Amino acid sequence: MKIGRSFLVGVFVLLAFGLVTSPATAAKSIKIGIIQGLSGPYEIYGKAEVTGFKMGLEYFTNGTNKINGRPVELIVEDTQLKAARAKMLLTKLYSDDKVDLAIGPTSSGVALAVLPVAQQFKKILIVEPAVADSITGKNWNRYIFRTGRNSSQDAISNAVAVSKPGVSIACIGQDYAFGRDGIAAYKKAAEELGAKVVHEEYCDPKGTDFTAPVQRIIEALKDKPAPKYVWIIWAGKGGPLPQLMAAGLDKYGIEIASGGNVLAALKLMKPLKGMKGSIYYYYENPKNPVNDWLVKEHYKRFNGPPDFFTCGGFAAAGAVVEAIKRSGGKTDTETLITTMEGMEFMTPKGKMKFRKEDHQALQSMFAFELDVKPDVEWAIPVLTKELSMEETAPPIMNKK
Repeated sequence: MKIGRSFLVGVFVLLAFGLVTSPATAAKSIKIGIIQGLSGPYEIYGKAEVTGFKMGLEYFTNGTNKINGRPVELIVEDTQLKAARAKMLLTKLYSDDKVDLAIGPTSSGVALAVLPVAQQFKKILIVEPAVADSITGKNWNRYIFRTGRNSSQDAISNAVAVSKPGVSIACIGQDYAFGRDGIAAYKKAAEELGAKVVHEEYCDPKGTDFTAPVQRIIEALKDKPAPKYVWIIWAGKGGPLPQLMAAGLDKYGIEIASGGNVLAALKLMKPLKGMKGSIYYYYENPKNPVNDWLVKEHYKRFNGPPDFFTCGGFAAAGAVVEAIKRSGGKTDTETLITTMEGMEFMTPKGKMKFRKEDHQALQSMFAFELDVKPDVEWAIPVLTKELSMEETAPPIMNKK
């Protein structure tokens, strides 16, 4: 078949004016992998993280989902909270899917299992929201950044709420990295403020009967002079709070202390009006344009406010967009590491900053006192003080 001369001339004109673009010259997409526990006991956390990341990407790219002209492709995987599965998925994302970087996971135990995978492939993993100190401590490697808060940041801000000379505290948490690191950090922070941690309980994360631990806590505290507290650190469904509330602690002058949590957990705290603590995020506390947009859009799309972990995913997106913009659109690992070390970026909480030494995001925390209103389903962590990133900066723990 003969091709007319006029057709060939037309093609040449189109090419000359850039109206026909070959795949080779099209803007290469930025691939981001997300590994979260989208099923199982932390499902509510993982799904909120993914929602938050997508909303953050939308916000920080002005609705284009492009960074420096490059479209962003997300590949989301469910770890099912299994360490072996998470390692397999992250390996797949780096090797087969060729992602530029990855975000996640939910569980601290799973996060610790996948840190070596990032090191093996020399690819960045932004840990969000796993909390254990050891992630940016003894198990850290240079490819790990964390936008989520760590146990020490939680602990320092919670200890400030109740700790002073003469205070006695018992702690109860889950018997794995999250609970053990959290209690260790809390104990250190509380005792530096003059309080004394007199007892520690570590429970099966899947346990449902906390009768024995609660009785041991009462025995440890009942003869101590007031003020005295039992501090709870728990992630996911279940936990000892209902049994502690039913145990008649007030008969011994024992008060409950805990950090803020997701809205579902705050519903259980309605009987604890007046309790003091601190929280990573509650949608009414931060005052900035980023949070204003998130709250407004979340109400519009989901008929309710953003939760604790929605903010976390949003923050991770803010870090990714800022890093790639600053790098001029480059996504190679070494350029990103150089760009991100010491980098400040905006989030719904306000400004965060990656510390150069361990890549932990320094960030504000929010001290509160619980209030209750009849027309609100959950206990409200009313802001009493915003604790700055300097006040809550954790110790550097990654020195070998």
